[in-house]
Amino acid sequence: MRRLDLAEESLQDAFTAAVQRWPEDGPPRNPAGWLLTTARRRAVDRLRREASDLRRLPLLVTEEAVSDMDHVELDEGYAVPDERLRLVFTCCHPALSMESRVALTLRFVAGLTTPEIARLFLVAEPTTAARLTRAKKKIAAAGIPFRVPDADDLPDRLAGALAVIYLVFTEGYAATSGDRLLREELASEAIRLGRVLGELMPGEPEVTALLALMVLHHARRRARIDPAGRLVLLPDQDRDLWRWDEIGEGLALLELTARSQATSPYALQAAIAAEHAKARRASDTDWPAIADLYAQLERVTGSAVVRLNRAVAVAEAAGPRAGLALLGDLDEALPRHHLLPAARAELLRRLGRNGEAIVEYGRALALVGNDVERAFLLSRRAELERAGGTDE
Repeated sequence: MRRLDLAEESLQDAFTAAVQRWPEDGPPRNPAGWLLTTARRRAVDRLRREASDLRRLPLLVTEEAVSDMDHVELDEGYAVPDERLRLVFTCCHPALSMESRVALTLRFVAGLTTPEIARLFLVAEPTTAARLTRAKKKIAAAGIPFRVPDADDLPDRLAGALAVIYLVFTEGYAATSGDRLLREELASEAIRLGRVLGELMPGEPEVTALLALMVLHHARRRARIDPAGRLVLLPDQDRDLWRWDEIGEGLALLELTARSQATSPYALQAAIAAEHAKARRASDTDWPAIADLYAQLERVTGSAVVRLNRAVAVAEAAGPRAGLALLGDLDEALPRHHLLPAARAELLRRLGRNGEAIVEYGRALALVGNDVERAFLLSRRAELERAGGTDE
């Protein structure tokens, strides 16, 4: 895969061919295999026109690509039995920086867009585009051998693979843009990959912790949106809609990580999700425990997003003034994150500082990309404006 540009162009050619042929001929029995075969053949044609040098072919193109591959069997003889997870491990090459390998995998395996990846990394879109370009150039210039890894290679690539799965789930849990808050198909695929990875590496605490985290969050999916498609905050959710069977699974997974004494970011996040999931009523939530877990997580990660979430928990445990104090120096670290002004607005609202809250809602609205979240913020601001919008 030393030429990702070739892979992209060839796959685009395959999709174009599908649009032209499938309406007339009907879809093939194996659409994914047809696209892969067509892309490989187009790549071979391109390379033959350039130099007829098959040694330059990327992973997408192998010598077998010139033969009939309509019914490719990919699951036999590999250390990673699942094709998509295999591609994740392949792209998470240790010769690249962690940020580059994760961004490339999100783009070329998970299919996320550059704006979506930028949001997940909390950086500007041009920064992400430049990072992807530099990584592709490094692959080409250094001749980095992208090949399916052996079993011995997996531990060195595990952190990158976990980060990819986690960020795919994150985009599924709260979409960057569009008219859906949840992209359930992405979240479900991330959980599926987590399960496959758990079978591949049983007893690996990081894998178990990530799977627990995703399952616990995903169990609340049906309650996060009301029948009209509006966002429902966690305290207001109908907990009868939560999937308690999935919560039970998530708690059991978390118990396995507790036995291993894992204190990784995934384990701590899973513990936080478990505190929410165990509360049958919103009033039963142990906010001091959640605030303490976030403090531990912040010490481990130094993350500004963790501080933001910690501030919300502290506000619930000790009052909005205490939470607001923790948000004071985050603007420089999170200049494009709409949840920072949104959280500040909610706390100011609780303090009766409505005029300031209206300003913060406006800042959040200027940054938010998702239509469901935008509608929620608009409704919250409108409530204050109808009330007069003045500070008490």
